[in-house]
Amino acid sequence: MYVVGFLEGTGAHAYFLVAGGLDAYDYAPAPVRLLFHALLLLDPLAAVLIVRGRPAGPLVCGAVMLSDVVANWWVQWSDVLARPAAHLRPVGLLPITLFGVLVLATALPLRRVLTSTAVTDNDERRRTAPARS
Repeated sequence: MYVVGFLEGTGAHAYFLVAGGLDAYDYAPAPVRLLFHALLLLDPLAAVLIVRGRPAGPLVCGAVMLSDVVANWWVQWSDVLARPAAHLRPVGLLPITLFGVLVLATALPLRRVLTSTAVTDNDERRRTAPARS
């Protein structure tokens, strides 16, 4: 699920860049614009780390999603207050928030699993490696 979510994010940010160029996020403050453009690289990086089973992957995913969710809420806060029902739809703030909550809730348990798997794999490699003379 992580990989699908981060690849969807990559596609969305690529689409916005192609459709709007560097001014695609001109409605947002400069730090948010920079983050949204950086997500074009950070989202696929997060997906690759998860696919490769790296213990750092869930932490990177959590950091990326925390920053993405906070930035989106920051930009859309006044509109959420003015029209809350408009944000109860399957695109935009709601799925970003739900995916962010999922990633943040599961990042540490997933990291523990990946860390214990990495340790087990290394131990197994050492036991089965031929002795050097």
